[in-house]
Amino acid sequence: MKKICVQNAVGMRLCHDITEIRDGFKGPVFRRNHVITRDDVDHLLNIGKRHVYVWDESIREIHEDECALRIAAALPVEDAHYEGPSEGKMVLKADVEGLFMVDRELLAALNNVPDFTVSTIPDHYAVKPGDRLASMRIIPLVTAEKNIVEAEELCRNRRLFEIHPYLPLRTAVIITGSEVYSGRICDRFEPVIRAKLKKFPGEIIGTAVCDDSADMIRETAGKFIGSGADLLILTGGMSVDPDDVTPSAVRSLGAEIISHGLPSQPGNMTLMAYLDKTAVVGVPGAAISRPVTTLDVLLPQIFTGVRFTRRELFNLAEGGLCQMCRQCHFPNCTYGRY
Repeated sequence: MKKICVQNAVGMRLCHDITEIRDGFKGPVFRRNHVITRDDVDHLLNIGKRHVYVWDESIREIHEDECALRIAAALPVEDAHYEGPSEGKMVLKADVEGLFMVDRELLAALNNVPDFTVSTIPDHYAVKPGDRLASMRIIPLVTAEKNIVEAEELCRNRRLFEIHPYLPLRTAVIITGSEVYSGRICDRFEPVIRAKLKKFPGEIIGTAVCDDSADMIRETAGKFIGSGADLLILTGGMSVDPDDVTPSAVRSLGAEIISHGLPSQPGNMTLMAYLDKTAVVGVPGAAISRPVTTLDVLLPQIFTGVRFTRRELFNLAEGGLCQMCRQCHFPNCTYGRY
């Protein structure tokens, strides 16, 4: 391409979109490959364009639109689609409800390729159909072929983006605590848990209230798991007090404890475990008093069926502190980024 005065560009083809901003509108007013007419000259000057870039077939470079198309082709995403190119950008949008995940190492490598930029929403972010997930473009109007080839090679046999759709899980809930079991107080956990589970597909196959007895909790949990529970949620009894026996009951089931205690507040004492294919979550009392806790951060991935690793759980540390805003904006906030 070559740079030329607009007055001398009549009859030539633009090699880029030209954006105009007016009265709340921002968008392309002249599209790539538009043939400039004499009537266009004043319009271009009025929006501050004294020069434009037009095609020079003797120069072999890759245009921004072709770059955007090629990098999108190298990064296919199931359950999502690309829109564009527009103004040199390809935008990725979700087709399903689920959890968006990013290969951060690959993302950093792509943004280190000369001229390339790829921006995304946060890793491990819950999304719905139509949500914008990522945008990609080059900074200049054209770039060298070697740059797009480098980007394509980085993407070979790797997935930068994934959407994991939510699965319809069968959930069982066990409320623990002698004060609830004896009827001294009314349970406040069950309505909280039910409200949170309504955001995801599936069904609650049963609830039960147990005394502070490891044997009773273990026996009740075993029955639910035997009935086909994909997710078992146990509430209360999660601290280190001698009477808090829920974690030991989970261990006695033979479950693999990924972690009891997470770097996330509120919900420090949350337990995450697996017994074969059943996810087991121990929920501390903070879930009653706070609108959002560690449980809300974990549920989206639990409902994808993707198992947590200990490393993932401890990545909660950065972003693991809720700011206790007067009006809760979760998940559109810093809390729960990992």
